[in-house]
Amino acid sequence: MSTGTTAVWGRVQQQDFRSRVRGALLGGAIGDALGAGVAGLPLEAIRATHGADGVADFVPVRGGRGAVTAVTQLTLFTVDGLIRAQVRRDTGAWHPPTDVHRAHLRWAATQSAWGPDERRKDNGWLAGEEWLYARRAPTRECLAGFGDATMGTLAVPKNPAARDSAALTRSAPFGLLVGWEPQLVLQLAVECAAHTHGHATAQLAAGAFAVLVHGLARGETLDGSVQHALALLAERPGSEQVSEALRQALGSVRQGIPGPALIEALGDTDSAEEVLAVALYCALVGEDVRHGLRLAVNHSGPSAATGAVCGALLGALHGETALPPAWLAEVEGRSTLLELSDDFAMEMTQGPALHSPTAVAPGWLARYPRD
Repeated sequence: MSTGTTAVWGRVQQQDFRSRVRGALLGGAIGDALGAGVAGLPLEAIRATHGADGVADFVPVRGGRGAVTAVTQLTLFTVDGLIRAQVRRDTGAWHPPTDVHRAHLRWAATQSAWGPDERRKDNGWLAGEEWLYARRAPTRECLAGFGDATMGTLAVPKNPAARDSAALTRSAPFGLLVGWEPQLVLQLAVECAAHTHGHATAQLAAGAFAVLVHGLARGETLDGSVQHALALLAERPGSEQVSEALRQALGSVRQGIPGPALIEALGDTDSAEEVLAVALYCALVGEDVRHGLRLAVNHSGPSAATGAVCGALLGALHGETALPPAWLAEVEGRSTLLELSDDFAMEMTQGPALHSPTAVAPGWLARYPRD
């Protein structure tokens, strides 16, 4: 498949792709929600509250079980921006970083407004979802980066020293652009990370994560996707810390029974490369999605972030049917996540049937305005 808009997809291909898109977005949300209940707690405190094995199920947080954080909110708006970029391409306006930035500005509005502003005709359907109008522990970097309409660029990024994981955790959707070449996926994720994060490590961790998801969405193994990401990172200045983190995650697989000690040796801070390493390791050694996610959140590091990244990897690898049904049934925003997943899959596989330079399905344009 040369491009996401002109390729001819068979029915089986479409079904497989949709399953992986759903898996990545729902898996990320489940991991986010599982980690949210123990976010910020050291391992000792997690065990003191939940037993020696740590948290094993959703913990009531922010008023309910399965509640997600700003990680999932931002990921949803990343998807919205990518769909809008495809729709706007018909007009000759083709600059995905701008469309993703505009989508994240719509997210920023949800962090201060009481609810959807029906006067805004450019909002589309996602910004009309009332449940998204809630502050769910957004980082200062994201609030500041999207605090005005100026778009950060690689030359002049927002928050020049920021290297935390908040750009990384919203970057899985870039990897779902399976019609793109992986080096372009990496570049787009890096450019969009600069909207809020100026440190090369934060940007390249986001790019590496997108390349991992990209390989999985194309049917590659996780190990093969890591090798591909390492090869692309080798061509990028400033990638040493991210590459080393990926190598350490691979090396840890052979070091014994998975557990918190091995996980925390990979990192227990919110730096982007450490979050990526922990999430990757847990995805590599997890016996299934449930086991992998429990490993990813039961440590002293940022549990929601590592859970979200691990969940997106495992979901893209195995597809939606591998997700634990009880968690899937309870995760906040499931209907929105499913609807957006299916819209993204439909746009990527059947875009020409929805819009062209001369015609557009009116319902689709109402959902994803070109303005």
